[in-house]
Amino acid sequence: MTTAPTPVPASTPAAQSGGGAPGPVSPGSPESASARTAKAPRPGRRRSGGSRAWLAALPLLLFFVIGFGLPAVAIAIGAFTTSTDAPDGGGTFTTDNITSSLQGAYWTALWGSVKLSLLTALIAVIVGLPLAQAVATSRFRMFREAVMSASGVLANFGGVPLAFMFVATLGNSGEVTKKLGLTKHGWNLYTFSGLSVVYLYFLVPLMVITITPALEGLRTQWREAASNNGATALQYWRHVALPVLLPSLLGGFVLLFGASFAAYATAEAMVGSSVPLISMQIGDALSGNVLVGQGNLALALGLDMIVVACLVMALYLPLQRRSAKWLA
Repeated sequence: MTTAPTPVPASTPAAQSGGGAPGPVSPGSPESASARTAKAPRPGRRRSGGSRAWLAALPLLLFFVIGFGLPAVAIAIGAFTTSTDAPDGGGTFTTDNITSSLQGAYWTALWGSVKLSLLTALIAVIVGLPLAQAVATSRFRMFREAVMSASGVLANFGGVPLAFMFVATLGNSGEVTKKLGLTKHGWNLYTFSGLSVVYLYFLVPLMVITITPALEGLRTQWREAASNNGATALQYWRHVALPVLLPSLLGGFVLLFGASFAAYATAEAMVGSSVPLISMQIGDALSGNVLVGQGNLALALGLDMIVVACLVMALYLPLQRRSAKWLA
């Protein structure tokens, strides 16, 4: 019994002459090896690029750990331990510091700081938005550059110089107060309202810097489309611009809240302890104006501020991401 020979496919003329579609390539052939080399990514380069990226970010990470991480851990540890001047020698675990920081005058100071920050941030958003809109839509380059430069300077102008400027102008014996007779109308710079006016001096420019890029991201096609459909300017802002700007506005509000909440030198130089603020209480505690055995109370007050700041940042970051998605 004979076995029929296995037919062997003949090579086509195109294959013989090198034209046409290439035939199948065996896995072990040199052509397949070269193809894999050309197509396969080089993991070595990817790893080296990633390592270089981490090395570039290493100084920032070290600065964050040293400048924020270690102090935050030390504050947290001290807030839950007794002070070294305590009768038992200190170092033992306790929750009395946290409990005391949320009661009495300390709670009043914390709530006073929150109220001041909420009020000034809200007013700064309302006042800064139209000013930033005027800057963003201005056709005069010099006006725009002048306002942005002044805002950058004023947003960082605070502390004792700012307090002295307002005391000299709007204080009880200030030049403007005497010429306009403001004291007869009940004006007093050294109150909650007066301190709010001082805070707005640097919060409004900060709002202008924060919201101007978002206003520039509003596309002219949106306004033209609204106008073509018969919408007025008020309707455009109500139904188009403000919904798009809402994340940026809320993010700016949160940023202004944090700047006002953390301010210390201006209030200390101008009103002292006449306006209850948490930053003033921490300053008094650090200067030694505390009861015996409660030296770590200042650390508990600082931990309260850190918690509030973390809550503020937890709201700020998602709002910024949503705003960037709309205005990209």
